[in-house]
Amino acid sequence: MKLRKVTAAAAAALVLSLTATACGGDDKDSDTGSGSTDGGGTIKVGIKYDQPGLGLKEAGGDFSGFDVDVATYVAKELGYAPDKIEFVETKSADRETALARGDVKFIAATYSITDERKQKVDFAGPYLLAHQDLLTKADSDITEATDLNGKKLCSVTGSTSAQNVKDEIAPKAQLRSYGTYSECIAGLQSGAVDAVTTDDSILAGFAAQEQYKGQFKLAGLKLSNENYGIGVKKGDTETVNKINAALEKMVSDGAWETAVKENFGPANYKNEPAPKIGDIKS
Repeated sequence: MKLRKVTAAAAAALVLSLTATACGGDDKDSDTGSGSTDGGGTIKVGIKYDQPGLGLKEAGGDFSGFDVDVATYVAKELGYAPDKIEFVETKSADRETALARGDVKFIAATYSITDERKQKVDFAGPYLLAHQDLLTKADSDITEATDLNGKKLCSVTGSTSAQNVKDEIAPKAQLRSYGTYSECIAGLQSGAVDAVTTDDSILAGFAAQEQYKGQFKLAGLKLSNENYGIGVKKGDTETVNKINAALEKMVSDGAWETAVKENFGPANYKNEPAPKIGDIKS
């Protein structure tokens, strides 16, 4: 399989735990599907392909972003070197199905932990606390969520962000659901929609892109707490425990903070401290 490059933070993380990786697990497995958690063979990991700063498939086929760095670190702790990871695109609407079918071993894709989702999948983490916000054009008069009444509000299919705004804050908002955030951002740029809502981390990643600099602004609202977790097939407690241990190690050895600065620093994103495992902010 072709080696997929990841960011410097992920590469540094690999070096930090080279000894642990070399030890690997006792039960090796040559499975090339969803992979085992004891190393050997390859492992399929679900990420987003269209979220700059979080999960992005670049033009040359490489992958970058905070979720990619987290996934790479976790996979390494499970016994898989970067060239043994196959990143699989998992859109918001497809995540539960991908895990249930075994298409991927775990998913790190801005996957907010909710009670509804916990009925279908298990979660490790959280590994990042984000907040729902709004992205508008730089000259927009939308400064509060209530300003969205009568406005066209975009989010992606399968996400709960826009529906939450309509249900709880702006009942006259006109919802527009697109397949990807890239489509929402293009709609915002063209005027097809008036605002995009999702997590501030995602919006900041887009706003910081070279082609969009100066065109958009974040409203700076904390409309919700979004506890990013790593999704695992329901009932796979062993993998959840191993991933939690990997996340704790990533924080303690400094790789988590390095990944945050590398991926969000250029957007001036003010992140929350690394959350404690199991500490879900409501």
